[in-house]
Amino acid sequence: MTEEFYRIRRLPPYVIAEVNAMRAAARAAGEDIIDLGMGNPDLPPPPHVIEKLAEVAAKPDAHGYSASKGIPGLRRAQAAYYARRFGVELDPEREVVVTLGSKEGLANLAQAITAPGDVVLAPNPSYPIHTFGFIIAGATIRSVPTTPDGRYFEALERAMAFTVPKPSVLVMGYPSNPTAETVDLAFYERVVAFAREHKIWVLSDLAYSEIYFDGKPTPSILQVPGAKEVAVEFTSMSKTYSMAGWRIGFAVGNPTLIAALTRVKSYLDYGAFTPIQAAAVAAINGPQDIVEKNRALYHHRRDVLVEAFGRAGWEIPPPAASMFAWAPLPPALAHLGSLEFAKQLLTHAKVAVAPGVGYGENGEGFVRIALVENEQRLRQAARNVKRYLASMGVNTPARAS
Repeated sequence: MTEEFYRIRRLPPYVIAEVNAMRAAARAAGEDIIDLGMGNPDLPPPPHVIEKLAEVAAKPDAHGYSASKGIPGLRRAQAAYYARRFGVELDPEREVVVTLGSKEGLANLAQAITAPGDVVLAPNPSYPIHTFGFIIAGATIRSVPTTPDGRYFEALERAMAFTVPKPSVLVMGYPSNPTAETVDLAFYERVVAFAREHKIWVLSDLAYSEIYFDGKPTPSILQVPGAKEVAVEFTSMSKTYSMAGWRIGFAVGNPTLIAALTRVKSYLDYGAFTPIQAAAVAAINGPQDIVEKNRALYHHRRDVLVEAFGRAGWEIPPPAASMFAWAPLPPALAHLGSLEFAKQLLTHAKVAVAPGVGYGENGEGFVRIALVENEQRLRQAARNVKRYLASMGVNTPARAS
C-alpha cells in the first residue's frame, strides 16, 4: 500500500497556508489581527437577495436535489447579464452552465479537457487554480507573463514554436488576481486571433468584472467576433454581490467546452442548493445599486490604503481594478522575500497579507493586499506597519501636506 499518491506528489506546499495558520493561531491567542490576506468580502449581500433565499428555503419542495448545470432561470439570468453588460448573446441551454464558484468550474473544466502530458499556458503570477487545476488533471504548465504587454505575445509565440507537445489551452484572468492588471478589447482581439490561428482553447477568468475604477469598465473576451469558437469565460457572484460563501459562478461561451464541463459536473455534483440559485436570480435580475455601491467602496478603500501606507513609508501602486493591491516589498526589506516579510508583518504589525510567491515564482518580491477591511482598520494597519518599518530601520519619507 502506497502513501505516495500521484496527484498529491505534484502539489507543492501551499505557502499561503503558512501565513493563514499563523493568523489563525494569533487570533486564537486573542491577538487583534487585521486580515488583509484573504479576498473574503466583509460586506453583506443585498437584503432582497437574502429575503429570496429565505422565501424559497421555506418551501417544502425546495430541499431536494437541484440541477447540476443550474436551474433554467439562473442560466437565463446570466445570459441576460451578458447581453446588457457586454452586448453578447448567449444560448442559456448550450452556452451557459452554473458552477459552484468560478474555482470549481475552472478545476472541473481542466479535468474534462486535459489528458496527462498536455501542455497548458498559464500566467505567472496567477490565482493558484489557474495552474494547479491543470496540474491535478495531469498537465504540464508552461508559464507566460501576466502583464499584458508586448512580452506577453512574444512568450505565446515562443511557446507554440518550441513546446512539445504543442500547448492546447491558454488560461488568463483580467482584472488579474493577484496583480490587479487590466486589459482592453484590443488585447482580447489579439488573443482570439492567436487562439484561432494555433487552434487552442482560451479560458478567461472574469471574476472581478464589476470591480473597476476610474470609469474604465472591464471588457469580456466574448465581445470579440469569433471568440465563442475558441473561448469560455468564468464569472462569479462572490465579489460583485458579496456572496463568496454562497459558491455561485458561471462558465459561458464555446458550446463544446460548456458541454464537456456540464458532463463532468453531472458525475460530481447536483448543483447548488436551489434556494441559493433562486436568490442568485434575484441578485442578477433585481436592483443593481449594490454593484455600484460596492465598486465605490472598494475604490475609496484603495485610495485610503495607498495614501495611508504611503505615509507609513510603504509606496503601493494604486490598482486599476479588483479588490486587491499588488504591493512590492519596501526596498530596504526586499531581501527578506515575500513569505518571510508576510510572516514578520503578521508577527510584529498584526497585519496579514498574502505572500506573492504563493501565486507563482514571478510573484516573489510582492505581497497581495486585500481591500476587505473598513477605512478605520486600514488606517490602523498603516500605523502598525509604520511602527514595524521604523523598528527595522526604514525611515518614513517626508511628504508634502
